Amino acid sequence: MIELDHVSFWYHGQAEPVLADVTLSIGEGELVLLAGRTGAGKSTLLGTLNGLVPHFTGGHLDGVVSIDGTTTHSRPPREFAHLVGVVGQDPLAGFVTDTVEDELAYGMEQLGLPPQVMRRRVEETLDLLGIADLRRRALRALSGGQQQRVAIGSVLTTHPRVLVLDEPTSALDPTAAEDVLATLARLVQDLGTTVVMAEHRMERVIPFADRMIYVTGGGSVVDGVPADVLRDTPIAPPIVRLGRLAGWEPLPMSVRDARRVAGPFRAGLGDPPERTSPVSAGEPALRGSGIVVRYGPVVAVRGVDLDLHGGKVLAVMGRNGSGKSSLLWAVQGSGPRQGGDVRVAGRDPRALSSAEARELVGLVPQTASDLLYLETVADECAAADAESGAEPGTCRALLDRLAPDVVARRHPRDLSEGQRLALVLAVQLSAAPPVVLLDEPTRGLDYPGKAALARMIATLTGEGRAVVVATHDVEFVATVADRVVVLAEGEIVSDGPTAEVLGGSPAFATQVAKVLGGQWLTVDDVEASAVAR
Repeated sequence: MIELDHVSFWYHGQAEPVLADVTLSIGEGELVLLAGRTGAGKSTLLGTLNGLVPHFTGGHLDGVVSIDGTTTHSRPPREFAHLVGVVGQDPLAGFVTDTVEDELAYGMEQLGLPPQVMRRRVEETLDLLGIADLRRRALRALSGGQQQRVAIGSVLTTHPRVLVLDEPTSALDPTAAEDVLATLARLVQDLGTTVVMAEHRMERVIPFADRMIYVTGGGSVVDGVPADVLRDTPIAPPIVRLGRLAGWEPLPMSVRDARRVAGPFRAGLGDPPERTSPVSAGEPALRGSGIVVRYGPVVAVRGVDLDLHGGKVLAVMGRNGSGKSSLLWAVQGSGPRQGGDVRVAGRDPRALSSAEARELVGLVPQTASDLLYLETVADECAAADAESGAEPGTCRALLDRLAPDVVARRHPRDLSEGQRLALVLAVQLSAAPPVVLLDEPTRGLDYPGKAALARMIATLTGEGRAVVVATHDVEFVATVADRVVVLAEGEIVSDGPTAEVLGGSPAFATQVAKVLGGQWLTVDDVEASAVAR
């Protein structure tokens, strides 16, 4: 179905190729996981599969890429629309209509399918992805996870032979991610669809994958079954790291595999490390009471009370559309808030100018690059210092502490996801707010990138700031959070220490907790116990 024959690719102005002499053969009905560090070339490799690389991106491509016997260099990308469906990293950037139902039908309209076929497929896809209640909703009014499901659905309705997905579960809650992956697995098994997906949260995809292609970052790739490829890769999901630590052979690829061999290892463990108290002494850095957010008739946040303490990390979790982002924007003061009160140092951020509000609460949105609008990193830092009234060089000094290798003259859009996140965080911190809110900060970050973000957050809490992380990434929450709040339909349904909330929840438990028990959340916890003994 997919053939890459000695493929090499260079972007204009680059001396070294992103892909170097890559030869791959992917058959019909295979589900392939594409993995690698941020910037290693995963998206470039995916782009070659429908001709966007190099027809749209520019650059120089050597070798031959063919899909179902048709070479991509012989035809423009639009002539592969019936054959290859593509879902990019940013769903909103790919939408061309205004409502969910119209977006699901658009691709079929372009292919000239009969109306009755279009109607049937739209209904099937709405049910398949669990978004029937969203059919008439405006796309821009949806949560990030809901947009991601619509983007996947808009491709599924055209019934392509090949599905190419770039980070398809990055904005989905754990249950929704499993549903989407199970749907893709059914397409592979029942219809023989070939699925190639790049995903940083490998723990979600590996149980479904037939093959894994690891992009090394030096132009080459490693191809094989996941168990063989993951044996020596520098990045690995928690279940594989636990297997390496325990010396299990073969390495487990799923929680079920690990449980079968975990008994003796579990029995030999000591006590789990103690976690810090989820609250600190003294007055909260932020106190919110009775917060209500409505969008027309839809109530997104229902009377939420929230206290944030300096030096602590609060994680806000919940299914897509549960009100996490709405709560953060309401607390920061820029978003709608129809009821309730928020106080930071005795002042309500909503009653202040945007510059004054930034001095109280800094917010990094889901798409961090939305806050970047100038031509260079240096310009962004200079503007941040001027707008916040800080000393010149303050933002740059903060950026150097968070990500010291960012070149001042580079365009912000050319930075990696982790570097862009660090830049936006430095911009917000230049106003020295005591409260920092991060909305889905791990989207697009690989495991080392998440580790770097965890160190950034530790720096912030070490300075006495209160940090809130709204995320679906349970593994990251287990690493950084002192306390977890779970929202459902705009209300708090769970609030407590991280180990208590995550360890006692089948939906939010980490891979390690599912294998060893709720008191063990991360591989680092297990390793620390082993060292202590």
